[in-house]
Amino acid sequence: MAEEKKNWIQGTKDYYNELRLEMRRVSWPNRKQVENTTAVVIVSVFAFAGYFAIVDAILSRGVTGVLNFFAGK
Repeated sequence: MAEEKKNWIQGTKDYYNELRLEMRRVSWPNRKQVENTTAVVIVSVFAFAGYFAIVDAILSRGVTGVLNFFAGK
């Protein structure tokens, strides 16, 4: 039991040390890159929202028209 605990503690230390080394290798984006990427994401979200709103309106009118036709209205 003590050996298992010792292995677990050593494994945790090894993991933490490897994590620290890996985080030093990460190339973090600068502020300008983050701002540009954020702007692209925001514009894309609004563009897709607009596209889906238009498609939804067209399909809703189409389905309503078909249902009204078959319902005899």
